[in-house]
Amino acid sequence: MKHVLRFLSLFHQGACQIKNALYRTKILRPKKGPLAVVSVGNISFGGSEKTPFVLTLIAVLLKNGVKPAVVTRGYKGKWERMGGILSDGKSRSGTWTESGDEPYMISLNYPEIGVFVGKNRFWSCIKAYNMGFQVAILDDGFQHRRLYRDLDIVLYDPSENLPLREPLSSIKRADILLLKEGADAKIEQNIFLRLPEVDTFSYTVSIEGLYNMERIEESISALKEKRVLAFCGIARPDRFQKLLEQAGIKPLHFIPFPDHHPYPLESVKQISDLFYGHKADVCFTTEKDAVKIKGNQAFRDIPVYYLKIGIQTEEELFARVFSYLKRRGLPDA
Repeated sequence: MKHVLRFLSLFHQGACQIKNALYRTKILRPKKGPLAVVSVGNISFGGSEKTPFVLTLIAVLLKNGVKPAVVTRGYKGKWERMGGILSDGKSRSGTWTESGDEPYMISLNYPEIGVFVGKNRFWSCIKAYNMGFQVAILDDGFQHRRLYRDLDIVLYDPSENLPLREPLSSIKRADILLLKEGADAKIEQNIFLRLPEVDTFSYTVSIEGLYNMERIEESISALKEKRVLAFCGIARPDRFQKLLEQAGIKPLHFIPFPDHHPYPLESVKQISDLFYGHKADVCFTTEKDAVKIKGNQAFRDIPVYYLKIGIQTEEELFARVFSYLKRRGLPDA
């Protein structure tokens, strides 16, 4: 699979370079929406903690009196092509199957924000503006050049040798680079030398808590002594395994599924068979997966809990974010 991704990466990088050249020479021009746009993206295939950072950014904006809306493609959701409004900040009007799992997860965490789904993110921005939102957070937007952004934030983990969507040099387009801690010092120094004009900060990922399907926090220390079965359907299942290890959780068995896995009946049966076969007491999964199995009657007799993760970074990063937004008339932090 890794070899296939690297092969596809070459074509993807080539296509991105052509597209970027068209925008650089102004043959193509991005559309500027009526509200401030902050893009959160990456350059590698696979997860890079974009969504946890989006949740952190939402919390900071709300704390400072700014009304944000998330504008996202809604990958693999029914609304991906046609578009839809998952949340207007007052009520939710869709399911995860319509919006996609990550937008729905975001709306559960912050029901007071807007969540707009669909490929046409310019129109999503117009809808968000008309509903009174002040900032559009463009989730996974670094390669989406059609929409003008006031601030480009890119997350990158240099310690993992992952195939890239576009060359590392493309980060020069970004305003802020977030480097995950843990990379070799020489690798980080090389990045600093190649990208001296990009503001660079570091970030770490940590466990914020353990929750049941009703989103009520439980004690990790009490449950980690149980017989645990773990499963997930995310881009980098090894990261979830490492988080379990950090929490002192040693699963009897670990089941990785493809990213954005919808958990059809055969997958539920696989989990159930292993749960009872290993005489497990509980199942642990990710927050993104919990969104899709909540209310699934096939899990009614299997206790499932999810780990909630968070992003830690320097406070100065958010001061820098507000300095960019201030240009659009928003308040300073």
